[in-house]
Amino acid sequence: MDKLWAPWRIRYIRGSKNKKCIFCQANKSTKKQNYVVLKTRYSISLMNLFPYNNGHLLVSPLRHVGELARLKDFEVLDLFKTLAKTKKLLDKVLKPNGYNIGINISQIAGAGITGHLHIHIVPRWKGDTNFMPVLNDTKVISQSLRELYQQLRDAYTKSD
Repeated sequence: MDKLWAPWRIRYIRGSKNKKCIFCQANKSTKKQNYVVLKTRYSISLMNLFPYNNGHLLVSPLRHVGELARLKDFEVLDLFKTLAKTKKLLDKVLKPNGYNIGINISQIAGAGITGHLHIHIVPRWKGDTNFMPVLNDTKVISQSLRELYQQLRDAYTKSD
């Protein structure tokens, strides 16, 4: 039998499910603790702790807002500039062939966190899907969060 080693998932499996907003928590705490890749005056970019694919990041406004229409124009501009910076970092570090970028609004639409608007940015590569998700309902993530976080932070520091 083949084994998949994903030790970071045990925190999610065993841990109590946090009712606090992860984006508001990340804004108030240390960068490394919450895998914050970059932060601007109005937006934040952080790693998804339970990614769909390697490099799956989340970009959100700092203000706790659940709807696009509630964002101020300057927040929308900053949010999309932060999204562009985040994509540029992923381009530099991971060199993907493409991206899925999207917003899920409401639980029915797939939002796991419904109260704080956020954008998913998921790097994609040719052939990154294989038999594992189809036959075993298992996704293989090929790099640790800590290693990728350090690479993204290094790239961000060099880009300033």
